[in-house]
Amino acid sequence: MTVRILPPNLVNQIAAGEVVERPASVVKELVENALDAGARHVDVTMNDGGRSLIVVADDGRGMDDRELALAVERHATSKLPDNDLTEIGFFGFRGEALPSIGAVARLTITSRTQDASSAWYIRVEGGRREGPVPTPHPAGTRVEVRDLFYATPARLKFLKTARTELNHAVDTIERLAMANPTVAFALTADGRTRLSLEAEDGELFDARLPRLGAIMGKDFVPNAVKVEADRGGMRLTGYAGVPTYNRGNALAQYMFVNGRPVRDRLLHGAVRGAYQDFLASNRHPYLALFLDVPPQEVDVNVHPAKAEVRFRDAGQVRGLIVGALKHALAEAGHQASTTVSDAALGAMTPGSLPPRPSQSLFNVARTGQAPLQDAGLEEDQSAYDDAPTAVVFDPETDTGADGDYPLGVARAQVHETYIVAQTEDGLVIVDQHAAHERLVYEHMKVMLADTGVARQLLLLPEVVDLDKAATQRLAARAEELAELGLVLEAFGDGAVMVREVPALLGDTDVQGLVKDLADELADFGEALTLQDKMADVCGTMACHGSIRAGRRLGGPEMNALLREMEHTPHAGQCNHGRPTYVTLKLTDIEKLFGRR
Repeated sequence: MTVRILPPNLVNQIAAGEVVERPASVVKELVENALDAGARHVDVTMNDGGRSLIVVADDGRGMDDRELALAVERHATSKLPDNDLTEIGFFGFRGEALPSIGAVARLTITSRTQDASSAWYIRVEGGRREGPVPTPHPAGTRVEVRDLFYATPARLKFLKTARTELNHAVDTIERLAMANPTVAFALTADGRTRLSLEAEDGELFDARLPRLGAIMGKDFVPNAVKVEADRGGMRLTGYAGVPTYNRGNALAQYMFVNGRPVRDRLLHGAVRGAYQDFLASNRHPYLALFLDVPPQEVDVNVHPAKAEVRFRDAGQVRGLIVGALKHALAEAGHQASTTVSDAALGAMTPGSLPPRPSQSLFNVARTGQAPLQDAGLEEDQSAYDDAPTAVVFDPETDTGADGDYPLGVARAQVHETYIVAQTEDGLVIVDQHAAHERLVYEHMKVMLADTGVARQLLLLPEVVDLDKAATQRLAARAEELAELGLVLEAFGDGAVMVREVPALLGDTDVQGLVKDLADELADFGEALTLQDKMADVCGTMACHGSIRAGRRLGGPEMNALLREMEHTPHAGQCNHGRPTYVTLKLTDIEKLFGRR
């Protein structure tokens, strides 16, 4: 078989296979062209998930007849003024996407520049061009794509349902809309409005948050913290959700590099590293981050659709993201998600008390006599005697007014697990174990960074029985564990002897702590040091050294816990991303009782 040059129509179809994967790919290229043309309003129309029709109309600069003819030729572009691929300041190459689309669909383009008296129309069908010819049209560009993949019917077999393809297109438009909040976007699918985003006012940074809220959900706005950092010519901005505002997958994590939506493992890995102190491994934060780097520091051409990027200094980028996110979360202090309190209020429903076999309170008040005791009443009363009790404190013994403290003053302990505090404008309910777990964890991190973890010598060394493999794992890590305040040694083949524990843990469950650590070491494997998994190890220790649910606390103890929470970073969530407290505003409580 001899070497030969492929015919132009086949070359275009091969190129189209790299650019046009599905209808969303067409939408992406056309909307990016509109944005590069300076459009302030972009309208998208789709039928049958984009198979039968895709229309993208904009009010951008438009093209004259010469530019329109060149735009459907391969390797023609208006976006590389200096012919330097390392200085790409635009989304895509109009002269690459349009001929690729025209090779596999019926493509028509109508465009008019702002100062022209007439628009121009061109048609490309299966790679064959007709036009351009004059036509009436307002300033801007309208691109119509019909019968996608009609020239390559085998590609149609790989498309999903119309709904799935439409959802991919919606996701594409939403990502571009996040990066361009001052541009209005609309999507009509099969005659119905699927997306309508008005242009946001103000500076770019300030305009982003309401646009993100419109796409990611209204709850994102009150639960987002501002992210802003500069390092080595790179700038990172955006918004990140507080740890208690999380979800079970990473679909609500949006990354942008120089305004371009990307899906990059490095960036997602940096986010996980920044949140590792606050979220369990199966929970993921909401966030949208915008990274601006000098064009020569990033290669955007490693992926045909430019969905992936490669950085010259990946370590610096990761450090910038991790540092900026940790700083933003630290600035949030003990803030917890507002959705937690909303869920608590939503779970409250009006109820009724069951009747008791005793004289009514009305009769007692009228006669001044207590109800007669009978067998039924005595049996009923015993049930009340066994019921969980609440410890209530005298407000006069409290120090400070409610308004002096963000988390208020303790008024009661319920079920020996939850602290009820009164604030100036509502109530705070605190999970005493989760809250103290976070405090112990943060103290351990500070001590490790400063002087090391103080140890507490056990009066009598404690022997923990384990299997042989677990004993060997712990013995092999004894030196590293000693740096964390836990001193142990092998005690035969199936046990370890614990001599010292971290002083912060107090009277802890040594048996449970050592067994949990042994299980964690099995998950880490041999390659990772405890320094690599410091968050997990410290979290396990903190959990075992925290105030347990079921422990009765006095008023001073509870208030001391509240005050320490107010001065400890990230005290709004435990180490697993669960909230440590819920805030109920007085106005919301009044609504429950119909007082508002």
